[in-house]
Amino acid sequence: MRIDQLLPAFHRGDAIGDTAFHMKKFLNTRGFASEIYCLDRDPGLEDDSRPFESFPTPGPGDVTLLHFALPSPLTPAFARLPSRKLLLYHNITPERFFAPYSQEMARISRLGRDELNTLAPVTDMALADSEYNRRELEAAGFSRTAVFPLFVDFTKYRKPYSRFIFDLFRDDRLNILFVGRIVPNKRIDELIKAVFYYKKHISPLVRLIVVGKTASLPEYYDSLVRLADEFYLKPEEICFTGHIPDEELFALYRASDVFLSLSEHEGFGLPFIESMVFELPILAYNCTAVPFTLGGAGVMMRTKPVERVAELVHVVAKDDSLKKKILGGQRIRLEEYREQDLEQYLLKNLTSLTGGND
Repeated sequence: MRIDQLLPAFHRGDAIGDTAFHMKKFLNTRGFASEIYCLDRDPGLEDDSRPFESFPTPGPGDVTLLHFALPSPLTPAFARLPSRKLLLYHNITPERFFAPYSQEMARISRLGRDELNTLAPVTDMALADSEYNRRELEAAGFSRTAVFPLFVDFTKYRKPYSRFIFDLFRDDRLNILFVGRIVPNKRIDELIKAVFYYKKHISPLVRLIVVGKTASLPEYYDSLVRLADEFYLKPEEICFTGHIPDEELFALYRASDVFLSLSEHEGFGLPFIESMVFELPILAYNCTAVPFTLGGAGVMMRTKPVERVAELVHVVAKDDSLKKKILGGQRIRLEEYREQDLEQYLLKNLTSLTGGND
């Protein structure tokens, strides 16, 4: 029996790509023939994947897994396959977030959700990397669903970090960190407003660090730069790093005082797990997948008026007793996540799907 994965784009360091790679390695070690087939991939991943055009037609006893996060030619191809079809849903950001900045991105989002709906009648089982995403699958008409969290390679966080970057940012300023794509649903505009309030009413020694690709939606990024200029925030007070190597990212986690998320749509939220790894207290707006990923850890906000956000940041960063309690809760949640035996859970679902036939 073959168990192959289909992936529109295979990127190194991407949560979806890392999950696919981990699954492939695990399945290979268990004796399954398993490959990743993709439409696009980063240079250097040629030995770990194959172009989709070379994907052999599977048999009815094989399993094909589609990682779904955006519309692509893989969707209709997957629907026509004679194999057992397993979907792993990584969420699609609703079009309303993109509409003010890009009609094309809004169209892609809308098309993605339309494509997802077409797969409900033909998919044998649908997995989601969070309970929030699983509920979306149910709403879309998928009859057989389950939660399958992201594989996280915790060994990579033990790699050396950049001492230069750590020393550069570990100065007298309070560092507020956010990690994620620079797109409207992440509400980085609200992060900027919170930092401005902090600077004006609490302390001028503050810095917002935003780590993530600035080219995801240029119109939104440009609006953030203009907003920072309107608030007279200097380069030393707001820093967009773009996409950076792991050693620099790990240094920023270590150099920061608070991880702040005011995002209004998260399918999972890997940076929450990373913040727990690096013992960085988390403040997050309570929405979508956030409460499921945090699992009671961190500090969640039901509302987010700018003054309240800024004051909370200050208290969490400066109150050592409170910070200790928050980090204690995050350690418990991190251990719960680590203890999940996702490999065996994957095998259980595959066995269920194939009726126990290897």
